[in-house]
Amino acid sequence: QVQLVESGGGSVQAGGSLRLSCAASGSIFSINDMGWYRQAPGKQRELVAAVTSDGTTNYADSVQGRFAVSRDNAKNTVYLQMNSLKPEDTAVYYCNAAVRKDWRQRYLQVWGQGTLVTVSS
Repeated sequence: QVQLVESGGGSVQAGGSLRLSCAASGSIFSINDMGWYRQAPGKQRELVAAVTSDGTTNYADSVQGRFAVSRDNAKNTVYLQMNSLKPEDTAVYYCNAAVRKDWRQRYLQVWGQGTLVTVSS
């Protein structure tokens, strides 16, 4: 069993900053891509930012230049630094990772439980 546990969500005023963390634990052989998605009320879940195992990053246009994704492979942890937050960033943020439990298995997508970020104007 592999679990992703997120932390760091909360409420902040527009222009403020938050840092999300997500730690993977359990039976892990290797982790490929890790990233963050978000889902606002009434909207579909969307990719916010992702980082590959070698550190290559990818961002949604709406957060480019404001958010930064990083990971610590030794700790199986991914981070999302969110700066210059806007009310439209309000959403539940979900951590995602492609995890392989042993060398014989393929990568499986694992999701965290979600953490709420609320940005007030």
